[in-house]
Amino acid sequence: MIPKPSQPEQNTREEVQSIARNKRARFDYEILEQWEAGIVLTGTEVKSLRAGRATINDAFGIVKDGELWILNMHVPPYEQGNQFNHDPARTRKLLLHRREVRRLIGAVERQGLTLVPLELYFKGSHAKVRIALARGKKVHDKRETIRRREGDREIARALKAR
Repeated sequence: MIPKPSQPEQNTREEVQSIARNKRARFDYEILEQWEAGIVLTGTEVKSLRAGRATINDAFGIVKDGELWILNMHVPPYEQGNQFNHDPARTRKLLLHRREVRRLIGAVERQGLTLVPLELYFKGSHAKVRIALARGKKVHDKRETIRRREGDREIARALKAR
């Protein structure tokens, strides 16, 4: 039996290029579940994102007419754009499968949870946002997070010194 020549493995993972992260979200919220969603964008928004200019720190998701939308995501106008440039703080639609949308709508409306964007990135040629279903932390939970982080730093310093 003659072995078949092996074909070169194709890279099935698409390159992920990060644009913006919401570092504050993990501190302010307890992350329960995460999803990857597409975003409906205009041409100048895509060009501005390709330049690496966006802010999602104040952004959050809402449910309107059975669809998911992201508010307060700031994408500055494209510098070479003309009168057809986009509104920097417009509401943008999120693209998910229907069953995922229904599940998120149920969690947001019935359980009082929040949709928080964690990261904005390009996956291949498509702009994606990692959204999380989150519950707000209380002040004592935030203090516990700070205490744990400082303890980990001290341990790392002690191990590094040894």
